Amino acid sequence: MVNIAITGACGFMGRVIAGIISERSDCTVCAGIDRAGEQYGDFPIIRSVFDLAEKPDVIIDFSHPSALPDLLNYCKMNNVPLVIGTTGYSDEEKSAITAASEQIPVFFTFNMSLGINLLAELAKKAAQVLGGQFDIEIVEKHHNRKKDAPSGTAIMLAEAINEELGNSKHYIYDRHSVRRPRDKDEIGMHSIRGGTIVGEHDIIFAGHDEVITLSHSAQSREVFAVGAVNAAVFLSGKPAGLYAMKDLIK
Repeated sequence: MVNIAITGACGFMGRVIAGIISERSDCTVCAGIDRAGEQYGDFPIIRSVFDLAEKPDVIIDFSHPSALPDLLNYCKMNNVPLVIGTTGYSDEEKSAITAASEQIPVFFTFNMSLGINLLAELAKKAAQVLGGQFDIEIVEKHHNRKKDAPSGTAIMLAEAINEELGNSKHYIYDRHSVRRPRDKDEIGMHSIRGGTIVGEHDIIFAGHDEVITLSHSAQSREVFAVGAVNAAVFLSGKPAGLYAMKDLIK
């Protein structure tokens, strides 16, 4: 049995994760961590990770980038694996995550969905086949409460493609101020925010007289929660290192 603590436990994703864990026999929630402090389950809700009464086997984080320093410090001090589902990190914060993975197991991906990670693999294959012959654009759509743009997933997809192409591409996020024809070495990224869209990502390969589009649409946030719980069970007992969905599904 894997004992899991959830940071951001009172948020939407935290509650979904708690519900999913309650239906499984291989893991349980030992504590929730949230400044809101609202009690809703059969586990304690505390305000700080340092208030944990017992050491969890794994922590799942769906909170806010501002919580990262305390999380990394606690996990390194107590040798606790960490699954990170929060997005919107700065380059400095990503570097801190990578550095922490030298001491503890860290599962870090911009998207916990199995389908999105398959989409990334398909995009890499398409980039390998199409090479520099097709222009590449990424369009992502999310609900009107999402703060970061482009989404972490869009960045993950762009980086997967760019790595396949020898990191020869650069990213263009806003075309309205660019008064020139499109550069063949661009990857364009476009963000749409509206309503209750959970998450949609299209990768467009546009060539001469033909267009190939790879798409993924999440119908609920539960797909991300399921992936996070699977990652937590997978990470328990693993040695220090930086893990991602590709390690879980291989």
